[in-house]
Amino acid sequence: MADQLATLLLEERRFPPPAAFAARAIGTPALYHAAARDRLAFWEEQARALDWITPWTSVLTWSPPHARWFDGGRLNVAANCLDRHLTGARRNKAAIIWEGEPGDRRVYTYWALAREVGRAANALKRLGVVKGDRVAIYLPMIPEAAIAMLACARLGAVHSVVFGGFSAESLRDRINDATATVLITADGGYRRGQVLPLKRIADEAVAQCPSIEHVVVVRRRPAGEGDESFAEMTEGRDHWWHRLLDRESPDCPAEPMEAEDLLFILYTSGTTGQPKGIVHTTGGYLTQATATTRYVFDLREEDIFWCTADVGWITGHSYVVYGPLANGATVLMYEGAPDWPERDRFWKIVARHGVTIFYTAPTAIRAFMKWGTKHPAAHDLSTLRLLGTVGEPINPEAWMWYHEHIGRGACPIVDTWWQTETGGIMITALPGVTTTKPGSATTPFPGISVELVDTTGKALAKGGGFLTLTEPWPGMLRTIYGDDARYQATYWSRFPGRYFAGDGAKVDDDGYWWLLGRVDDVLNVAGHRIGTMEVESALVDHPDVAEAAVVGKAHDLKGQAIAAFVTVKEGVKPSAELREDLREHVARKIGAIAKPDDILFSADLPKTRSGKIMRRLLKDIAEGRALGDTTTLADPNVVARLKEQYEDKE
Repeated sequence: MADQLATLLLEERRFPPPAAFAARAIGTPALYHAAARDRLAFWEEQARALDWITPWTSVLTWSPPHARWFDGGRLNVAANCLDRHLTGARRNKAAIIWEGEPGDRRVYTYWALAREVGRAANALKRLGVVKGDRVAIYLPMIPEAAIAMLACARLGAVHSVVFGGFSAESLRDRINDATATVLITADGGYRRGQVLPLKRIADEAVAQCPSIEHVVVVRRRPAGEGDESFAEMTEGRDHWWHRLLDRESPDCPAEPMEAEDLLFILYTSGTTGQPKGIVHTTGGYLTQATATTRYVFDLREEDIFWCTADVGWITGHSYVVYGPLANGATVLMYEGAPDWPERDRFWKIVARHGVTIFYTAPTAIRAFMKWGTKHPAAHDLSTLRLLGTVGEPINPEAWMWYHEHIGRGACPIVDTWWQTETGGIMITALPGVTTTKPGSATTPFPGISVELVDTTGKALAKGGGFLTLTEPWPGMLRTIYGDDARYQATYWSRFPGRYFAGDGAKVDDDGYWWLLGRVDDVLNVAGHRIGTMEVESALVDHPDVAEAAVVGKAHDLKGQAIAAFVTVKEGVKPSAELREDLREHVARKIGAIAKPDDILFSADLPKTRSGKIMRRLLKDIAEGRALGDTTTLADPNVVARLKEQYEDKE
């Protein structure tokens, strides 16, 4: 027991692929057979779907923990996302359909998008940006964010996108680590009816960024609501985006890039507080992003693909910009919150634009559950044919709600496991092929080698343990920018010869994978190692619960006791009776060992701006410690209110 995670939650529901979907699915069992027969040949075949300027001379050079994919090959990412679609029918196809939170809308065809990217690339070139330079992008979810990324890729400049909700301090640290020479930002961005003053935040950051030579500012605020005076411009350093682009030609040659040249750096929070600059390169990353978009989402020419992630996160890089556009898809982008001005905003957008593929986070699904079924029920969601989840494990009951109320019982669900570091999807169902189980990410994508191990690194056929990757994959991170020693220590030292980024998992009798959350969040209750995900899923299984977060707190006898923070559905009143009912419900669902000692009802849980629950802060609250860093929270007031509630209860 000490070497394994206890696996307590039993899920027996099964959902075979709908027959009509399976009959015409793009993914087939042959993909798995081909990858099992020759993994490298499989990835070569996926790479051939791209346009290469020069073919590669070797598929993989592996000197653990450093990989080089498609060495000798040269290509350009922007040309693959744009130029190759301009000679046929896709030329006038919508590439991006955008809707702003205030209701403004824009559509870019592939032709129009290519011309705008060309102008932006020429504008950056005029500012002195050359291949290998780093460009920081700090924008709201507007088309210019994708245009800026593609313009950098066209030039061979390395982009570093910083989420538009981050503080000046976070922006400063990321700019300085990358030594970016140009920052692209906006005068503002909309969130729940408010204008976030991005330029002012950027100015505060840039004051401490000696490498920045130019700041390019997109005018987001519409005419009549704001003007150029909203953003203070520094003469010689600051430039309006529209003025720069107006004078540029749309023709900009695409820079031939080596497969292993840097494409982007994306920073993810580190446990030490120092952000990690995850490095992704060109050929392997685009190969995996393109292949997984095509097969995992059964992508077709007529689809309207909506991934709700912000481009500030890896999901926005791979499944808003690069993967879909390389496939010639129509992408929907939305700037604002899912509950503004009403809680049916997402479903209005789906109905208005005829969205066919919808890919979102479990935290959003649990919010929809909390708000009730009346919002999706009021809209025509019949165009949806495929649903996906990303970002964290999904509770089985949230999966079922998604299936019944959004998919109307007819849409396959692909629950995807992957990370900033992996670059693309790693474990997932293939729609039309895989029988799904609510809460399970199912099996590895073809060509991905995943193995479960115990605390000693011994391989496990099933049960609970730690998720490791045993072979390199094309989209993998190559290093941490400027700190290769940290790369090796963070990802390759815990289980030598294996990649391990900190996730616990279980494998069931059918070989299906169930993610149990970060091993940092594993509870040790009376000698039993229990994943927080299973206890949270048992709580969410209760009909009155919308969301739950579970942490451990020190206990004299058991080592750790379980503390649960619970958000109930609208119309449900928290009570002592409900608290006891929930404790008993967990005991019935997964066993008395997992019964929470403490349950605190809360209207909100502390979440990062990407929607992930900050269990570290909840643990601080449960154990009565001073709160740790709260700068990445979407609403820092939530955790202060919870701390006060918890202390009052005791």
